[in-house]
Amino acid sequence: MSAERSTLGTLLRALRSREGWTLKQMSEKSGIPVSTLSKVEHDRLTLSYDKLQSLAQRLGMRMSELFAENAGDTGAPVTARRSLGDISRSVRVETPNYDYYYLCTELRRKRMIPVLTKIRARSAEQFGDLVHHSGEEFIYVLRGKVVVQTEFYDPVTLEAGQSLYIDSSMGHAYLAAEGCDEAEVLGVMSSSEENLMDAMLNLHEERR
Repeated sequence: MSAERSTLGTLLRALRSREGWTLKQMSEKSGIPVSTLSKVEHDRLTLSYDKLQSLAQRLGMRMSELFAENAGDTGAPVTARRSLGDISRSVRVETPNYDYYYLCTELRRKRMIPVLTKIRARSAEQFGDLVHHSGEEFIYVLRGKVVVQTEFYDPVTLEAGQSLYIDSSMGHAYLAAEGCDEAEVLGVMSSSEENLMDAMLNLHEERR
C-alpha cells in the first residue's frame, strides 16, 4: 500500500497525531490560529519561512523535524529506499529571494536534497550577500533565464535546458535575468554531512 503523500499538511497532521494534540491545543502551543492550521493540514495554505521557524521554536523542535513524519527514527539507514515526488507532494518554504519546494521529504538522513526553486531576485543588491554552505550542488534551468554569480568566476547566464555544477562552499547567488520576472530551476544539493537539511534550513534563517 502506498504511503500518504508528504506535504506540509500531512507532516503537521502526523506531528499532531504523534503528540496527541487537538487542533486547538496545537494552535495554543504554536500561536497559529486554528483556522490557519486547518487550512495548512488540508493543503489549502502554506506557511512562510518565518511562520515555519516560529512554529518549530514554539513547539521546541528543529526546523528539519517538520519535514519528516518519522522524526524520531534514528536507526541505521535502510537500503533500496524509493520516493516519488512532484510539486504537489513538496514542502514549500518562502524566502525573500526564492520559493523553495523541497521534494521527497519523507526520506530521513538524505545525502542529497532535491529542490524545485522559483527565483525572484533580479539584482545583486536585492539578493544581498553571496551564499556559502557545505557540499556541492547542481541546477538545471526549467523555465526563464538565470544569472549565476559566484565568488571566483564572472557571472554566467543560463537558459532553459542548461545546467551548472558548483562547489557550494564558494559564494554564489542565483538571479532572474533581465526581462525575466521569475525563473525556475531544479536543484540537487549534496554533502557528506548527514544533517544537510538542518544546514539548509539554518541558512534560510541567517538570511531573513
